[in-house]
Amino acid sequence: MRMDVRIRPHALAGAVTPPPSKSMAHRLLLAAALADGVSTVQNVALSQDIEATLRCMAALGASWERTDKSTLRVTGIGGKRKPFPELPRFDCGESGSTLRFLIPIALAVAGGGVFTGRGRLMERPQKPYFDLFDEKGISYEQTAGALTVRGALTPGEYRLAGNVSSQFFTGLLFALPLLGGGSTLVSTTRLESRDYVAMTRDALARAGVRVDGEAERFAVPPSVYRSFDAAAEADWSQAGFWYAARFLGNGVEVCGLNENSAQGDRVVAALYERFKPAGEQSVDVSDCPDLLPPLALAAALQPGKCTRFTGAARLRDKESDRLASVSAALTALGGRVRQEPEGLTVWGTDRLTGGEAHSCGDHRIAMLCACAAPFCTGPVLLRDAGCTDKSYPGFWADYRRLGGQTEEV
Repeated sequence: MRMDVRIRPHALAGAVTPPPSKSMAHRLLLAAALADGVSTVQNVALSQDIEATLRCMAALGASWERTDKSTLRVTGIGGKRKPFPELPRFDCGESGSTLRFLIPIALAVAGGGVFTGRGRLMERPQKPYFDLFDEKGISYEQTAGALTVRGALTPGEYRLAGNVSSQFFTGLLFALPLLGGGSTLVSTTRLESRDYVAMTRDALARAGVRVDGEAERFAVPPSVYRSFDAAAEADWSQAGFWYAARFLGNGVEVCGLNENSAQGDRVVAALYERFKPAGEQSVDVSDCPDLLPPLALAAALQPGKCTRFTGAARLRDKESDRLASVSAALTALGGRVRQEPEGLTVWGTDRLTGGEAHSCGDHRIAMLCACAAPFCTGPVLLRDAGCTDKSYPGFWADYRRLGGQTEEV
């Protein structure tokens, strides 16, 4: 839902539990869809991205029903290749995870598919897959609005770069156990965001699927997905915004998080501690790129300090060019930010001014602007604030419950 809001400066205070982890829910639901039997996945928020994954599961032949507000019962397809009269169509919305996870799954189960999306989704790079497809003899055609892939994955070695997105590895780790023979998956570079791969392996293990190996090489024997019951944890990446407000002096208590989670963004609290020493700081976000927006907000409010964020080139291919949109939003609100080829440089000040900012249709930019408002001397006019529904449908309700003062304009 598109809406514009005016946010008046007002401190946030109170307890808040972040929504369920979208990253974990994607993985658990796909494992359930591939399983033989009925699985139950609890603590699922039906964000737009999760709805996209549910649509694509249904296109593969899985079914699901809600048993209460946050619990889904999923009847899987048993991991079997299914006869389709024509290539199934997958509407991935704006969900990059859904698209990249489903491409190899569709090849393994249905011999391919036609993938569509909205916003910038179909512009996101798929080169690691395309290079593999050229090697494996899988056909693909990408137009402005759709990607069509056709062919069969076979057991063997799969090599691809690990410095574009770990999502490509997750997609293959879901598909390779279905091929009837052992395979290996090798990263030809350092595997960035490897904790997301750890989350994938955790979801696979719940379905009885084994993946061996560490670092940049994984052995994947053939497996049968088994039904299971599981719950998605609270989301550390969304917690990053509330931690920013807390770190900057608001009385926000963040509840419900698993300190031992496989989620890589659990490092968020420790990263804020990096801002405490005086002088210039350098923060590498290559393993936790989703945390850059709230971290940049915190850096913008460290008077007399300069913070350089590195390892963030992948953020140019998100819902927005997130290096450009973070820079534009903070600059519009009175911050001082410079884009770098693979990161940002942020000079701190003691207060932001407020002003008019645009989310660029990016949920994390909208949340960044909202959490900046308490530290502005004037109101924030945020354009396209409703894009938070992509990942955090209850964000504005939580924000107002904590004392945030908003009005639609």
